[in-house]
Amino acid sequence: MSVSRDPAVGALAGLRVVDASTLFAGPMAAMHLGDLGASVVKVEHPTKPDPSRTHGAAKDGVNLWWKTLGRNKRTVTANLGSDGGREVFLALAERSDVVIENFRPGTLERWGLGYEELSARNPGLVLARVSGFGQTGPYRTRPGFGTLAEAMSGFAAMTGEADGPPTLPPFGLADGVASLATAFAIMTALSARERTGRGQVVDTAIVEPILAMLGPQITRWDQLGTVQARTGNRSSNNAPRNTYRTSDGHWVAVSTSAQSIAERVMRLVGRPELVDEPWFARGVDRARHADELDEAVGGWISLRTREEVVAAFEEAQAAVAPVYDARDIVADPQFQALGTIHEIEDPELGPMLMQGPLFRLSENDGVIGFTGRPHGADTDEVLGELGFSAARVAELREAGAV
Repeated sequence: MSVSRDPAVGALAGLRVVDASTLFAGPMAAMHLGDLGASVVKVEHPTKPDPSRTHGAAKDGVNLWWKTLGRNKRTVTANLGSDGGREVFLALAERSDVVIENFRPGTLERWGLGYEELSARNPGLVLARVSGFGQTGPYRTRPGFGTLAEAMSGFAAMTGEADGPPTLPPFGLADGVASLATAFAIMTALSARERTGRGQVVDTAIVEPILAMLGPQITRWDQLGTVQARTGNRSSNNAPRNTYRTSDGHWVAVSTSAQSIAERVMRLVGRPELVDEPWFARGVDRARHADELDEAVGGWISLRTREEVVAAFEEAQAAVAPVYDARDIVADPQFQALGTIHEIEDPELGPMLMQGPLFRLSENDGVIGFTGRPHGADTDEVLGELGFSAARVAELREAGAV
């Protein structure tokens, strides 16, 4: 288990990011950059905070999801639709490398804060625009949420049991994938700036990154005229591939994407004769015999505890994983060895566990300097750094601009 360290040593230390986005792809992209040392300022409306502050579980009235999503971000309030808020935002953008926003396309322009105005102040600025359907096209002004992307990308259509309805994930999958794509796009634009000296606009449509992760569904439709059907936990590419219940009431997942693994599994469960069947030599053919293979594997697993199953699969060098929930993740020795879970001291709730950055670096590793902060907690400090006097900040606050 890892503990927090100084984010100033992160690989992106010195990178200045303004996070003016909400729910969830934009804020998560900013979180990834902040984990790697970027200085992130979160901008929220003075009376309408990021709705993610109210999503999910809370403890003593304090939202827990925000503690992760808002980590490594100083929080500032500004009503961007007001003259004073525009003044604050322009000052922030002028001194930053990246601005992330997810307003409906055209909103920043209506406020006089489009890329033309921002880049006039700061030609090297990268403006990352995150929306449901992108900045162009007939759907550009539609409300865009991850759920809609999961539906329109093809994900829901291919997820669920064969005789059941299309199934949506119980978390922000499309937003999470889009956050990674946005962070990658930002770093790509910054790399280009090293050569050209100019910033540019990043256009992330939440529906596209998850579509890109879903395999060759478009090519399959184009070339064969078929679409991938729902198969539950099974795969149309190989078998056995499923979740199986153990004798002590737990579940394990088995994968046989490699032919050698499939052979080891069947020998382990006492059905070596199936390996010699002509259809066993190819994954797609094994998938057509999934009932028989699942019966063999599931029957063997059902007679053993989770610990016994995992140990036997490891000894046979076959692929298995226990189906974990949060309790198991925190206790698992592999996650502990990796330092996946970080313990952070939170000013409101005390010591707090959360998942850490996405990967490790041999130098300048990612860090969590602090957890998500209260709404507008750093407004005075950040505006002071931008050159606003205490009297001017008071005027802006009185006018409702901050």
